[in-house]
Amino acid sequence: MASRHLSRSIAMQSLFEWDFYGKEPKSIDKIIEQNLQEFGSGLENQEFVWQLAKNVTDHLTVIDKIIVESAPEWPLDQITMVDRNVLRIGLSELLYSKKEEVPPKVAINEAIELAKSFGGESSGRFVNGVLGTVYKEIEKIEKEV
Repeated sequence: MASRHLSRSIAMQSLFEWDFYGKEPKSIDKIIEQNLQEFGSGLENQEFVWQLAKNVTDHLTVIDKIIVESAPEWPLDQITMVDRNVLRIGLSELLYSKKEEVPPKVAINEAIELAKSFGGESSGRFVNGVLGTVYKEIEKIEKEV
């Protein structure tokens, strides 16, 4: 498994756990450390896991608002926890990563792959639809963020 893909997987698992236990701000660091030990031995760039998770937690309100606006027929608490956290990672990469490091289409593709790996039967399509909607409106959204 490629290093960045593994990093995204660890970040997603960490955010899932953090979300499951009530999004306690101070708990994310401990969760990430634990998941890096369990799943990330030999991972070349552990900093990428931290960067992804911190971008999500630091910008959670904005990211969740974009999810709600981009999937209006799905209240945030009715989106499966896997899909919700995959969307959060995808959006954080679309909005807060350097485009030369992570081109938008790569961020979307990686999120779709995470959804397919960890989510349900329709997770990939759902994540693709939401992130595709955001991508079409990215310039407008970036001005608001």
